Amino acid sequence: MTDESDAATGGSMDGDDATAGDLDETVAQFLRDVDAAHDDYDRGYVDADATLSVVMTHVEELRAAREQRE
Repeated sequence: MTDESDAATGGSMDGDDATAGDLDETVAQFLRDVDAAHDDYDRGYVDADATLSVVMTHVEELRAAREQRE
């Protein structure tokens, strides 16, 4: 699977802003990862079961990041 990791965020953040920024970056990374999994599937590199497994892993990571924020 393709793993695109660019955690470039501009400026410095404090307290809740940093947490919100971290969550925003986590969501952005989630969307990139799901798009990459879908692209791999469309190109025929992986089957549907493998793609779903990858997507669900990313969902769990997103869920964990959200729970850490609470």
